[in-house]
Parts: sequence; C-alpha cells; structure tokens
Amino acid sequence: MTVSNPQHHPQQPTQLVELIREPLSLGDLNDLCDATELAIENGGGFGWVNVPDRNSLELYWQGVITVPSRLLFVARQDDVICGSAQLVFPPKNNQAQAMSANIYSLFLAPWARKSGLASRLLKYIETIAHSDGVDIINIDVRATQNDAIQLYEGAGYQRIGTHPRYAKIENEYVSGHYYYKDLNDQS
Repeated sequence: MTVSNPQHHPQQPTQLVELIREPLSLGDLNDLCDATELAIENGGGFGWVNVPDRNSLELYWQGVITVPSRLLFVARQDDVICGSAQLVFPPKNNQAQAMSANIYSLFLAPWARKSGLASRLLKYIETIAHSDGVDIINIDVRATQNDAIQLYEGAGYQRIGTHPRYAKIENEYVSGHYYYKDLNDQS
C-alpha cells in the first residue's frame, strides 16, 4: 500500500468585499474603527491627519450608513474588517452629473495591504456603481499616497489634474491628483 504525503500549502487568508446596507454590528464597528486608526497612523488617512477619539470614529461610521447618497463598502480578511471605501453619488438636483459618482476614502489597514484586496475592493465598487447606472467614477488622492496612485492608475483611472495645495499636513501644503474612469470604456 502506498501512502501519499500531501504537500503542505500555507492557507491563504480568506478575503471578502461587500456592500454594507444595514447598521454595523458592534464587532464590525470595532474592526472598522481599528482599521481606520491604523490607516491614519500610517499616513493613509482620508482627511484625518491625527487619529480622532474613538467616539468620534464610531459616530462617523454609524453616520455614513444613514446617508442615502453614500454606499459603504468594506474589505474583510479572515472575517475581520480591514478596510473600507465609500461611493458617493451627486445630489438628486444635480441631473447633469447623475451619471457619475466619487469614490471616497478607500483604505486598508497596513497589515492587509499588498494582498490584492484593495484591487478587489475597487473592482467590486466599480461593478456595483455600473449596475446602478454610473458611467464615470471620480477619485482624488494626495500625491504622497503612492500605493493608492498605483492602484488607481493600474485600474485604468486617468489623471486629469493636480492641485498644488490640495491638503495641509503639519502646516505644509501637499499636492493632490484628480482621476476619472469611464466604466463604459473597455479599451
């Protein structure tokens, strides 16, 4: 009788991206706040430069769910929320730009980066946006966020401009870049 010796393959972490439509559970809210704090501390915050107090973070994330013109997406690794992004639609009175939406605050906690999860999250957002009638997605990002810039450019986003005083961090101006992607352009 021959006994095979199965090769050991390290188990890949389970990854999931999802659209959150219900209020966050206490565990998910805690995970999201933890990931947010780590991202801000690592310079990948989305507007925040300093980590706000925990209550402010919790209120922020709970509030995002209540805004009808925002969709909250999360990324999970091994069932732990490790990142997020929002798809923001123009107000109903802006009929001229009803075909567009903005991706706001896409981030991953440092421990979840370089795993391909950010690309999966971005692609999922694009799929949901397109199914909701969005043709154009706009994104802006600080020029110092090289990983984010590589993500967007690698996904086909076109840089359309740079603002030399996009943000102010530690009393210094930082430039920012503006991007768009036509979801109907398959070339």
